Amino acid sequence: MKRLLVSLLILCTWAAAETASPAERAIAEAQQSIEKNPKQAEAYNSLALALARRARETSDVTYYDKAESALQKSLEVAPANVGARKTHIWLLLGKHEFAKALDAAEALNKSMPDDVMVYGFLTDANAELGNYADAEKATNWMLKLRAGNTPGLTRAAYLRELFGDLDGAMELMTMALQSTSITQSEDRAWILTQMAHLRLLAGASGDAEKLLQQALITFPGYHYALGQLAKVRIEQKRHAEAVDLLQQRYDAAPHAENLYDLAVALELAERTNDAKNAFAEFERKSLLETAKADNSNHELTFYYADHAHDPAKAMEVAQREFARRHDVYTLDAYAWALHVNGHDSDAKKQIQAAVEIGIRDAKVLSHAREIARGTSGDQPAGAGVQ
Repeated sequence: MKRLLVSLLILCTWAAAETASPAERAIAEAQQSIEKNPKQAEAYNSLALALARRARETSDVTYYDKAESALQKSLEVAPANVGARKTHIWLLLGKHEFAKALDAAEALNKSMPDDVMVYGFLTDANAELGNYADAEKATNWMLKLRAGNTPGLTRAAYLRELFGDLDGAMELMTMALQSTSITQSEDRAWILTQMAHLRLLAGASGDAEKLLQQALITFPGYHYALGQLAKVRIEQKRHAEAVDLLQQRYDAAPHAENLYDLAVALELAERTNDAKNAFAEFERKSLLETAKADNSNHELTFYYADHAHDPAKAMEVAQREFARRHDVYTLDAYAWALHVNGHDSDAKKQIQAAVEIGIRDAKVLSHAREIARGTSGDQPAGAGVQ
């Protein structure tokens, strides 16, 4: 009987390992290392990184708090250890503390000028703040120090997308997918989802759908893939299906920005009362986080501008986010708030700064055309945009 129980326990352990996600396996391995040697700082750093990865897998931000606790343990064991400093920057990025992440990454880069991932942090922080030249410089260093490394490829692909080179971005993402182990199912699903996003931007919704189906097979129920597949369904005018997909995503990741997308889809599906209720709940949730770094201010701006028809509130929210960063999507939201408030000359300057980066996002370009119609005389914002 004892031997049978041991065998059953082993089988259950194997089964759990088979169903666990890459992050869950990494968490378990780090916890085992800590149990064996609780005075090993690197094990706590590994646990913190695994918890941060689990946050991306699930879109559950409480994992960042757990990661912070693990990081504090690392620093108690070995104050100011380099692994903890790198992990700290990773967590700052995850929590959208981009300015703080940039300061910390620049400081670490001075003492570790040949560390590839520190340049990755510099890329991420600069890109989110709108410092695209600095982001590109950091990514070039990543690929110069270690040619073909996957983090460098995905970051370079994102910048190529922003600069309007969708083919170049797709090529880099394909290389990243080819270099990612099949065991890293969430990483592969994320890359496939980004590839689908690129194909959707290029107007190839059929290709995007195939990639997303592959992503959902690779990592079932993946919230990022559900969101992109909903965009495909909206392109196809299959609004009821988009609502179902976005409801699944919101059930899995109940964030304000996800609720906004669901409300928009409900409106497109002509479920007016449901959309009204969803928008009201979105506004409530979004206002609770509007002063935080990790917020839904872009969506809140568009809600006030396009749905609640409250230009003054749209401006207030847009200005708040514009004070924090000048990335292309913040420029777009700010420009749109200026436009609905009748400040088309100022709106033109902001949307021109956005489109000059090269972005081919349909919503941004639509705003550029609309703002151009509100200006006269000189060359309109987004001139030449098709």
